[in-house]
Amino acid sequence: MLEEIDTLWRTAPLRPEKPSPTDEVRAVMAVFDETLFTAIPHVYRQVDDALQGPGAGGRAPVVRPFVRVGSWVGGDRDGNPFVTASVTRKAAAIASEHVLLGLERAANRIGRGLTLDAAATPPSDALLALWQRLKAADEDAATEIAKRSPNEPHRRILLLIARKISATRARDADLAYTDPDELLADLRVVQDSLVQARAPRHAYGHLQQLLWQVETFGFHLTELEVRQHSAVHAKVLAELDAGGPRSELAEEVLDVFRAVAFLQKRYGPRAAGRYIVSFTQSAQDLANVHRLAEYAAAGSAAPVLDVIPLFETFADLQAAPHILAEIVEHPEFAARLDATGRRLEVMLGYSDSSKDVGPVAANLALYVAQAAIAAWAQENRIELTLFHGRGGALGRGGGPANSAILAQPPHSVDGRFKLTEQGEVIFARYGDAAIAMRHIDQVAAAVLMASAPSIEERNSDAAERYAGVAATMDTASRTRFFELVKAPGFAPWFAQVTPMEEVGLLALGSRPARRGLSVESLEDLRAIPWVFAWTQARINLAGWFGLGTALEAVGDEDMLRRAYQEWPLFQTMVDNVAMSLAKADPRIARRYLDLGDRDDLADLVMDEMELTRLWVVRVTAGSDVLDNKPVLQRAVKMRSPYVDALSLLQLRSLRALRADAASGAATDPEQQRLLLLSVSGVAAGLQNTG
Repeated sequence: MLEEIDTLWRTAPLRPEKPSPTDEVRAVMAVFDETLFTAIPHVYRQVDDALQGPGAGGRAPVVRPFVRVGSWVGGDRDGNPFVTASVTRKAAAIASEHVLLGLERAANRIGRGLTLDAAATPPSDALLALWQRLKAADEDAATEIAKRSPNEPHRRILLLIARKISATRARDADLAYTDPDELLADLRVVQDSLVQARAPRHAYGHLQQLLWQVETFGFHLTELEVRQHSAVHAKVLAELDAGGPRSELAEEVLDVFRAVAFLQKRYGPRAAGRYIVSFTQSAQDLANVHRLAEYAAAGSAAPVLDVIPLFETFADLQAAPHILAEIVEHPEFAARLDATGRRLEVMLGYSDSSKDVGPVAANLALYVAQAAIAAWAQENRIELTLFHGRGGALGRGGGPANSAILAQPPHSVDGRFKLTEQGEVIFARYGDAAIAMRHIDQVAAAVLMASAPSIEERNSDAAERYAGVAATMDTASRTRFFELVKAPGFAPWFAQVTPMEEVGLLALGSRPARRGLSVESLEDLRAIPWVFAWTQARINLAGWFGLGTALEAVGDEDMLRRAYQEWPLFQTMVDNVAMSLAKADPRIARRYLDLGDRDDLADLVMDEMELTRLWVVRVTAGSDVLDNKPVLQRAVKMRSPYVDALSLLQLRSLRALRADAASGAATDPEQQRLLLLSVSGVAAGLQNTG
């Protein structure tokens, strides 16, 4: 342990340059290798143990694999010019390499341990036939394995299966499996033979976990999803319809569809095919994807696509049911609905809606939108999956996932829940096997409970009972939020009082911090740096601003306390704001605000912080924020002194760097390094940062 600590101390804390998208893919693979590959089947095992009791592991499992892993890493090109069709192909190849290597090692390990003598565990006829087939394809290896395992038929088969998986990874066409179903068929022959030989513990033990792994991950590991902005599609289509030479952008957009077709052919239809349209504002935005796919195919077979709308802004969320009603009549959409048993996926954006109207109004709008979309899906016999684009920060839908799921509207879950895990959240939740299993347990349990009629009725009744409170909070919070963000000169002032520009110097990820506009406008600023900058300033504004005014507008303290007990959406909102306020610090926040020249805006922020803190304490009936969450409160208080020191160092370096810039002096590299180190340290200490 001391050696590991010393290694950490001597390892450079800052990256010298930004990672490429393929670097990010490889970083995420570490989570798969270390935890997910084994953690997910262990979760299935725990569920089966609970359902079957003492008989579990000795008879066929009743649990079916229920986790699917997707990825945007290497597929999300919205505003990221570094994600190309070539990168998408490489991302899929890297993921396939990792999962096939994992399956090969697992098959080898299980095979080496399956030392069951044929006299005690006779092989079935199907197993003997499988041996002959595998032996004919790989004769030299079969002879060697038979020599080392003379009377162990099940062991022989598993070791040859491991060789076929290895050949699949090496693209050896003569020996490779064509798809995961072929591998599953061979493994089930072994399993059935063990059951017939009255060795059910071996049939449903480690071998069953390998089957679960193949069913969960296939040969592709993650379902690679493509995301692109609707405006890019419209621009490229206008160019293609006009004819003439194609621009570099048009060729790249079309090549993405060719890449998806290639991945489906090489790794199977589950490897890719979900195409997310960010800033969906009309049915035409979705129909454009199919038109582009036709251009790309140019007469050959187009890829199978599930086109997914992403509703992000306040207006788009309100328009969602109308847009969906229109698009399902589109021929390509209707055909895909019929092919999938009328399954439809819809993505909801938390980040931009929060930046659009403030965190309180955004949360309320998201609930209303989900309820409306779910009701529309029920009426139209559509099996809906809502995809929640949650970030790690509270201003981007962060916070405990299980409590958020339990606060969803009726029929918005129905046994299906999909969410994004981003940034530091990936490693926080999945970097350790025990924590990963607990998190998957909690989410799965919440999905089951949220689908129960009693929970759906509770949420529906509470939403109806407190509809007036929600309307008052919505209006008051939005008015207060607009008073701040729509004030003349707000955008440059925001850049003054937070390290927003300086954060862009950090080599954190491949995506640019802005879509192209200057700091004079917030319209094109990404939600991640918007939230991250407020967090670094110890203000956390994106997580709480407007709630104090909203609660003050309601005014009835007793009713708000009842709402906190009876209305899950409100309770989740208040608890998340309490966490956000606990990690903010009014003293340090004031020092950051003093970097600007707008006392009116600084006072508005501090007044709202104090008002929100006051009302959260009242509603939760405590003496301080998080009094009702003592474990979390203690954890925050333990970290705060260290984070405070880092924040003060950051302020000092920020002042020095800006003074140098104002005087025209050269940037002091030591001050810049101190700033970047402090940014990383504050983010690590506060968590929920972006």
